[in-house]
Amino acid sequence: MVLLTAMTLNGIDLNLLVAFDAIRETRSISRAAAQLGLRQPAVSGALGRLRKLFGDELFVRAGGEMQPTPKALQIAPAVATALAHLRQALNPSLAFDPRGTGQTFTIASTDYTTTVLLPPFLAMMETEAPEAKLRIVGYDKDDIGALIDRGVIDLALGVFQKPPERSVRQRLCQENFVGVARSGHPALQDGGMTLDTYLRQRHALVSIRRDAVGAIDRVLAERGLARQIVVTLPHMMALPALIASSNFVTALPGRIAAKLTEVGLVSFPLPLPMPAWRIEMLWNPQARNDQANAWLRSRITAAAMQL
Repeated sequence: MVLLTAMTLNGIDLNLLVAFDAIRETRSISRAAAQLGLRQPAVSGALGRLRKLFGDELFVRAGGEMQPTPKALQIAPAVATALAHLRQALNPSLAFDPRGTGQTFTIASTDYTTTVLLPPFLAMMETEAPEAKLRIVGYDKDDIGALIDRGVIDLALGVFQKPPERSVRQRLCQENFVGVARSGHPALQDGGMTLDTYLRQRHALVSIRRDAVGAIDRVLAERGLARQIVVTLPHMMALPALIASSNFVTALPGRIAAKLTEVGLVSFPLPLPMPAWRIEMLWNPQARNDQANAWLRSRITAAAMQL
């Protein structure tokens, strides 16, 4: 990255914003200086001017890194967007033509987001970028930050209760859990599934974290209750055959459960209040000025809106 020539906007030297963005990205004064081709005292001086300008420390040393303050996190998206727009304006060669690209886009996705979002997205890609290619990869949530930082993936789709701090987080849609069992399950007779009946069932759980604790278990624990999880699976799409051939019950996202009536499964309201959860998209803030990534994000967003 090269510093912009000295310019001001309402008294703000844009070079300071470039320094701010570099410190936010690298979490280090020395690494930011190396990235900008400057000496470390110059970046330290820029941070001092930024602190005076915004009336906030902006970055404080913690855990061996320069961690952003709430104020820095608040202004970071606007700063990154403004710099991306300026770079784009100064470099028209960055223009992206989806129809002519043969680029391979890599998306980290779960079974759920792949099943729900891939069909409408692929329909758009076939029309708008027929030569582009798509690679879907699985992931461990603990590794998603490293995948984004290293540029291994273009973006990630899923539920992120604790998203990586250095990623941009965009909400796509909302979802709810429903219970799922085979048609004719004895627990669904005689008045339906009460909480007591639900807790007596043998449960199957999907967990990509390789543990046996789901959102339902956390809500139950708050009430001092627990269910019996007998089977834990890493893949949601393995559940239908298991549920259809046994008396196990499970909980699935409503959009998935609605597709399973054809294989002899039925859904039922969970007998305890569960909060809705958000499907989100994570991506690297460095991709703000990448038109190919911007096109990909816009198409994923449009696919989610169709839901």
